This record gives sequence, C-alpha cells and structure tokens, in this order.
Amino acid sequence: MWTTPPLTASLATCASNRWFTFNWPATWHVVWYMVPTSPRAGAPQVDWDVAVERASATHCTYWITVKNLTNQTVTFEGRYAVLN
Repeated sequence: MWTTPPLTASLATCASNRWFTFNWPATWHVVWYMVPTSPRAGAPQVDWDVAVERASATHCTYWITVKNLTNQTVTFEGRYAVLN
C-alpha cells in the first residue's frame, strides 16, 4: 500500500507486485504511469495494470499491478495525472 504518490519501488527479475492507494475523489479522472528509474536501453522494462474499486459514493481505491519484463532488478516510479 502507499497513500501518497509517487510510489518508488523495485522488482526482482520477472517479478510482479500489487499496490493500492485509496481515498481518491471519485469525480477525478486519474491516469497512472510507471516509469523505470534504472536505465536499460533496447526494450520495455515494466508493464502495469490498473483496477479501480469504488470504495464509497465519493471515493475510489486504485489497485496497481506492476510486472518486471527484464532479467534484471528494475526500480521504477509510479506517477499519475488528473485529467479533469
């Protein structure tokens, strides 16, 4: 779990993990991005999936799964943008 973005984490070779962040206003349109911070040229390093839980009439919880696509440990930062 993390409550205040950005998320900074690392994943071992070919590993995946899931995080959640909560109390986001349901009226916001939030887009999530995972950006590797460990350089490696030539191929994508991470993939991610975002699931949304409507926790109440006014708030959402985001469940974010990140997968390391490489044969090395990857560090990354989770970022977001509010589009409304």
